[in-house]
Amino acid sequence: MNKLDRQQQLERLSNSAAEWDIIVIGGGATGLGIALDAVCRGYQTLLLEQADFAKGTSSRSTKLVHGGVRYLAQGDVQLVREASVERGLLRKNAPHLVRNQTFIIPIYSYWDKLKYTIGLKFYDWIAGKLSLGSSVPVSRKKTMEALPGIKTDGLLGGVLYHDGQFDDSRLAINLVQSIVEKGGCAINYTKVTGLLKTSTGQLCGVTVVDEESGKAYEVKGKAVVNATGVFVDDILHMDNQKAPKSICVSQGVHLVLDKSFYPSDHALMIPETSDGRVLFAVPWHDKVVVGTTDTPVEEASLEPTALEKEIRFILDTAAAYLSKRPSREDVLSVFAGLRPLAAPKQGDRKTKEISRSHKIILSPSNLFTILGGKWTTFRKMGEDMVNMIEQKLRWTHRKPVTANLHIHGYSELVNWSDPLHYYGSDAPFVRQQMNGSSQVWLSERLHIHKAQIKWAVEHEMARKVEDFLSRRTRALLLDARESARICPEVARLMAQELGKDEQWVQQEIAEYTQLANRYILQEA
Repeated sequence: MNKLDRQQQLERLSNSAAEWDIIVIGGGATGLGIALDAVCRGYQTLLLEQADFAKGTSSRSTKLVHGGVRYLAQGDVQLVREASVERGLLRKNAPHLVRNQTFIIPIYSYWDKLKYTIGLKFYDWIAGKLSLGSSVPVSRKKTMEALPGIKTDGLLGGVLYHDGQFDDSRLAINLVQSIVEKGGCAINYTKVTGLLKTSTGQLCGVTVVDEESGKAYEVKGKAVVNATGVFVDDILHMDNQKAPKSICVSQGVHLVLDKSFYPSDHALMIPETSDGRVLFAVPWHDKVVVGTTDTPVEEASLEPTALEKEIRFILDTAAAYLSKRPSREDVLSVFAGLRPLAAPKQGDRKTKEISRSHKIILSPSNLFTILGGKWTTFRKMGEDMVNMIEQKLRWTHRKPVTANLHIHGYSELVNWSDPLHYYGSDAPFVRQQMNGSSQVWLSERLHIHKAQIKWAVEHEMARKVEDFLSRRTRALLLDARESARICPEVARLMAQELGKDEQWVQQEIAEYTQLANRYILQEA
């Protein structure tokens, strides 16, 4: 197994004479998709991320790889087709992380029965050969069996359909590993502080600071891509202080509950909530994720906070459908993610009505910026961006190959009840390290073992306690209190692996404890 050595990656920046073909700013879903496509076409590719990979929106999704039933209702057939194809490809390329998930929509009127039966048949048809399965009507009795807590008054039955379910930040780290294995360079905690330009005002590179050492680098590149999600305007203003606002930001909140609140293996889709959105209850890592909201926010931040009205909305809406009514004390974790939506040109459209399709813009200095999009279509976004770079810079077109590329960790034999299944083909190596250890689990409840810390540092570029507890494992999102309990031991074990001192340990414990408290629902 090759190690993922951050220091080795940093050393590749030290050669000031070197020129990269493509520099990607942003280590979320979009940036990773672009970097993977570029390196697989043979371009010298560098990806820079100011925090940790998938630190922002890309680790806070509803955990769905989906065509988008809601987008179909809005008439965006092209996006649904694109997303349905990408969903099928991703399941083929990362079967250790993407699974076929059945969903049930409870039906309470004959009009809804007709609407969803026809609509979901169309949804199946759009996906074509890459469909995950056919939608079927479900009787009232079977709907009640499948959804034990469902409101029975007026229930006519349900419609069952198929979509994808995945682990977002685990996919992100597997993409980083794939990029490096293909010869690319990807580094976390490297902040772009400026753009380099020629005397004619054309972009020719970036200035970047290693957030750990404080060392600054000037890095030359033929093409620079702004794939920073909700922070794209920061880079656009770096390029041109008068650049207009390009995105609006919407917040989505999720609550995580124990499986006992929703013991079904089927996911639940509530198609029309009081605010006109879709609400999901999705089984995930032996818990259930309930969400989401769509609230416009003014300022983008790396750690968005759930609003009280969003928490209350999810709890109240879910109460009518779950086996027992959840209270605030029952919430294991609350997390919020920000969606970067391409700002509409005219009028005040509601954020839930703004298309999730992506858009590429090119500034006069040749800064390539990508707006919008979603996890499901990350691969296609990467392909579209590299095609655009080739076209605009008049490079000879190289054929994209990611549609059939197995992502690091690829494994067809997946036992979803195995707590280490998300490591895919790496699982035997992780287990090997565990077997040689006399220590028991750090957390039996979350199936976290100390051997996973060593693995995360050596093979997954984990640099902070948060990287390990939030994104290399999903402890923070699955049970924030339990993650805080094991934080001190994680900090000490990470310090041994990283060669850090006691001061680092104490600082990490303090920082993580403060962070975990934001994921714990306090009393209203």
